[in-house]
Order: sequence, then C-alpha cells, then structure tokens
Amino acid sequence: QVQLVESGGGLVQAGGSLRLSCAASGSIFSIHDMGWYRQAPGKQRELVASMTTDGTTSYADSVKGRFTISRDNAQNTAHLQMNSLKPEDTAVYYCNAEGIQYSDYQFDFGSWGQGTQVTVSS
Repeated sequence: QVQLVESGGGLVQAGGSLRLSCAASGSIFSIHDMGWYRQAPGKQRELVASMTTDGTTSYADSVKGRFTISRDNAQNTAHLQMNSLKPEDTAVYYCNAEGIQYSDYQFDFGSWGQGTQVTVSS
C-alpha cells in the first residue's frame, strides 16, 4: 500500500512563507488526486488544496491567492507553497492521495500521511 510522508512544517512569523512536501512511496502507477488538508484544535479537517492528474485544482476560499499546490506525477510528489501566512493558518497539515492505482486492476481508494505541524505567530 502507498505511504505518504509530509515534510516542511514549522514555525513562521505572520507574513512569512513555508513550502510543504509530500512524497508517496511504493510501486504506484498513478494517483488521481493529491491534496492537502488541515485541522486546527477544535476544528473539523478541511480541504486546503488539491490537484488531479490532469492538473485540475481546488482551493479553500481562505487560501486562494496565497497558497499554490503543485505535483510531479512521475515522482508521485505534491507540494504546497504557502505565502502571506496568517495566524489562522496554524494547524496540522495532512497529505492525502485518492484514486491510487498500482497495476491494471489493483487500486486503493485513498491514504493519509501522518501530518506536519504549521504554526504561524503574530
């Protein structure tokens, strides 16, 4: 099964930037949708950004214009460039993969990474 590993989280001051990375390991043929979710204490997990294999993107309204998702289909990696960070962006960020294909007829519906902490101070 696929394993997702996030990196790049940390502490940054408001207005600063961070770049998150997600690497999917395993014998993977393709991943239909890779994205980033976040969850703050007392809040539900929410979609931040996602991108399909063909490049279609989705963003939460709160991050549009500030965050940019990218992915490398050949390497099965995804990145989230976060600019103009705000304290309300503080959360654990999780990498997500959906529609994972290993061979012609071997599939997984989805998988989650362990998460990486992003803390934005004022």
